[in-house]
Amino acid sequence: MMHVEVHGDGAKPYLLLAHGICSSRAQWRPNLAALGEVATPVVVELLGHGRSQAPADPAAYSVGAYIERFEALRRSLGAERWAICGQSFGAGLTLNYALAHPERITAQVFTNSASALGPVRPPLSEDERRARAAAIEARGRATLTTLPFYPKRAGRLAPDIEDELAADAELISLAAMAHTFTVTAPQLSVADRLGEIAVPTLLVNGRREKSFQPLRDRAAAQIPGLVVADLEGGHPVNLDCAAGFDAAVAEFLRATA
Repeated sequence: MMHVEVHGDGAKPYLLLAHGICSSRAQWRPNLAALGEVATPVVVELLGHGRSQAPADPAAYSVGAYIERFEALRRSLGAERWAICGQSFGAGLTLNYALAHPERITAQVFTNSASALGPVRPPLSEDERRARAAAIEARGRATLTTLPFYPKRAGRLAPDIEDELAADAELISLAAMAHTFTVTAPQLSVADRLGEIAVPTLLVNGRREKSFQPLRDRAAAQIPGLVVADLEGGHPVNLDCAAGFDAAVAEFLRATA
């Protein structure tokens, strides 16, 4: 159901890489070579993104369903434990996964994510969910192209990566995005559970995203033993500050191996 690419032969420990909204496997293109020196990158694409399927059943988009997919993928690789890394919206998924299965995680990395660290949202009733999903689909692709992290709006990206992300964004299923916004997104926040995180954790923070910095400080205060790497990047810090991101993640993975 999720498109998966394994970069390597598994000789090094596996590292799950989960991208954010409106992104794709291209999110990690500049990082794969460096990360491959210390890990075997396992790149997934979110439902409805890139080459992944877009199930019609809204339940398929729940955070719990994503956690089950991550666990099934880990088992299929024959890995007793692995490291995980989430970018933006994907960080909400990987943080929830680490809370659900800390015994399976050797270390986790995440980047700027208001989805993960912002306020916990009240659950939607089924009528509310249906109405919001219908409104998203009625707006058409403008729902996506006006988002600040849509590829052509993100800024400071290398032209080849921006072009690949933009091409992959054309593959996004609008129906899947309606489910993502109305099912997945309201379940993502771990803001009230930061003190429960029990695995070694690195936040690679893009300082140029000013709105995220209060959330960065809250995470630093509440996540036990959190390591923070502050870089001169923005929201897509692994792309616009790739060398710094790669160095911080490689050092962290070596230290937690």
